[in-house]
Amino acid sequence: MKVKLKYLFFLSLFVIITSCSSDDNSDKDEEKPTISINYTQGFPQPCVQLVKGETYSFRAQVTDNKALASYSLDLHNNFDHHTHDDQEGICDLEPVKQAVNPFIYMENFTVPENSISYEIAVNLTIPDDIDTGDYHCAYSVTDQTGWQSRTSIDIKIID
Repeated sequence: MKVKLKYLFFLSLFVIITSCSSDDNSDKDEEKPTISINYTQGFPQPCVQLVKGETYSFRAQVTDNKALASYSLDLHNNFDHHTHDDQEGICDLEPVKQAVNPFIYMENFTVPENSISYEIAVNLTIPDDIDTGDYHCAYSVTDQTGWQSRTSIDIKIID
């Protein structure tokens, strides 16, 4: 009887182990996409000053090992001196101040299907009637499996 139980136990264990899928991870995406502004056309670079009323081309290179899905561009004030853990460069900040009419821009965009490399290029005019001062420019990119990367850059908006 003990031999049968032992045999049954090992047979059950063998069936359990072999019935689990051996999931070949070669197709599994385990890499986040990348974002870079560190090239000639990359914009903005840390600490750049943007002039109200002017139009700028915000540019970043994004890549992924499988396929990109979307990206976003976010410009918001940094009057309270907050930081982002993925921030590129630190600039001299003006004194903390209360926002009156801050510039806020947030847009999401799709990337052409099956792209593994894409250059973000968003033309944007800085409004004339906004608060000047410290701002952040934040890029975010998401791949088709949901991995996301972000980078933020300190900038200034001036008159």
